[in-house]
Amino acid sequence: MRSVRITQSVVYMVTALAVALGVFLNIALANGKFSLSNLWGEHYYAENTLWTYLSIVFVAAIGYLTARQLPADGVTLKLSKGVTGEGESTVDDVPAAKLVFGSRYVGGILLRPISLFVGLSWVAAGEHKIRDAAWMSNGYALVNPDPKVQGFWERIAAIPEPPARPAIAADFGWYRDFINYMINHGWETWFGKVIALGEFAIGLGLIFGCLLGVAAFFGIMLNLNFMLAGTASTNPILLVLSVPLIIGYKVASFYGLDRWVLNALGTPWSPGQLFRHEEPMPTASPAD
Repeated sequence: MRSVRITQSVVYMVTALAVALGVFLNIALANGKFSLSNLWGEHYYAENTLWTYLSIVFVAAIGYLTARQLPADGVTLKLSKGVTGEGESTVDDVPAAKLVFGSRYVGGILLRPISLFVGLSWVAAGEHKIRDAAWMSNGYALVNPDPKVQGFWERIAAIPEPPARPAIAADFGWYRDFINYMINHGWETWFGKVIALGEFAIGLGLIFGCLLGVAAFFGIMLNLNFMLAGTASTNPILLVLSVPLIIGYKVASFYGLDRWVLNALGTPWSPGQLFRHEEPMPTASPAD
């Protein structure tokens, strides 16, 4: 069994990489996220670039405090092989992957800027919808009664005249049928609220590290739906970034509320403290 020594210098190095990753994500994948002219936002609070700076500071702070709490000689992490036995693969996993997806000293710090970036993106996407009656009241953002203005569902379900291409590819005709089913049954009046509040809730879950794995899963589901609808935008990027968050959900949210929430609630395959029904230990009688 391999082992790795985690020292303060190692954690400081991981923290520097995490900060650099956060800066890269906000520069390369999000235009204007470091603009000083929009520190307080112009219209929507979620668009304030102040959150970008705070997220970077937060990552640096958790890395610094984690390093300070380590013993002077560090700690030793044993990299177990995982499932073993007859019939199982004899090929071991990559040690770096074990650290990223299983160690709070590495993955807990390195995955945090990703969850913050994706979370802030979802909050920004959901906040402006929550403020819009077309999403939260009448559903006009999805199906608009004005024949001159098409809603989102109407646009993606339409089949234009050639040579124009429909938003939904021909291979996904079943998805167009599903959209038309929702249009014909008037689902836009309540589904708009589901989309707006769902995006906002996903973002909060990723930012605060509360049920982070669940939030990342539903974020991927929304990304897939938007991509099936022919809307690329940032959806492919957010989907790819959410994959490591699901794989490493235990450590990605360690520096968040899941540190306590997961211990209390547990998972479907491992109940938490609130759902454990442990039999009391028998007590010895005086005669014993």
